Amino acid sequence: KVKAQLEEKEGKTFDVFTAVEFKTQLVAGTNYFIKVHVGNEEFMHLRVFKSLPHQNEQLSLHSYQGSKTKHDELAYF
Repeated sequence: KVKAQLEEKEGKTFDVFTAVEFKTQLVAGTNYFIKVHVGNEEFMHLRVFKSLPHQNEQLSLHSYQGSKTKHDELAYF
């Protein structure tokens, strides 16, 4: 659901966009930290925010880190 947001921020499209790992953090909603395979040997770490149900907001890409590998640890950021 956040692929288009990332493509807009990066200024490119991703033919491959597969989540391979995730962690959550409860805040006033939920932060999802997601390791995404974006092709070849390249991975990105995404921080996606999901608001509380009563706020009725879309998932939003809060921040991301590029130039990651399959073996880089997915950490809170």
